[in-house]
Parts: sequence; structure tokens; C-alpha cells
Amino acid sequence: MTDGDSSASDAADADTVRAWLVERSYDDRNLITLVYATPDGERALRKEIAATVMHQRGTRITAAIDADPTQLAPVDGEERERYATEAARMRDRYDPDEEV
Repeated sequence: MTDGDSSASDAADADTVRAWLVERSYDDRNLITLVYATPDGERALRKEIAATVMHQRGTRITAAIDADPTQLAPVDGEERERYATEAARMRDRYDPDEEV
């Protein structure tokens, strides 16, 4: 678990932005959709992974990722507040590289 130090937990280096897992969903095609958002909820990255590929490759889903800022899309409206709330919850409960 993290100590809540946002300076250490919000960025890995100057070229990346720390984004926290705020949403995970599965569909009827066995596709996993992950959404990682910045702590303020203003930008997010959506990733889609086939569950079978994920298991074959041993892909881990972690509490946070260090993303290229150019891959983050703006978040609008109510989702922004929800993402910020969920990012704070994840940051308080998990280390960034902890599997969730």
C-alpha cells in the first residue's frame, strides 16, 4: 500500500504521466476494457485486451501505469469526477505496480 505521497505516486519520470485504473469491464466477445485516468480525472487511456491473449502472455493488470501523455484523451462531464474519485481510491489502497 502507498503512503499517499502524491509527488512520488503521480509520475514515474518527466516523459510519462501516472494514470490509475478507474474502470474495468468485460464484454460478450471475451474482451477486457481497462480505463486508466490521471489523478484529477481530466485525462484517460482506454486499453482493450482479449482475455485469452492476456492469459496466454501472462499480462498483469496493475493499479497504475506510466503512460505517454500523448496517448491520454480528455475526459468530459460526470466521468471526470467519477474517474478522479476512483483514481484517489486506487492510489490510497494500492502501490502503482500492485496487481489488481
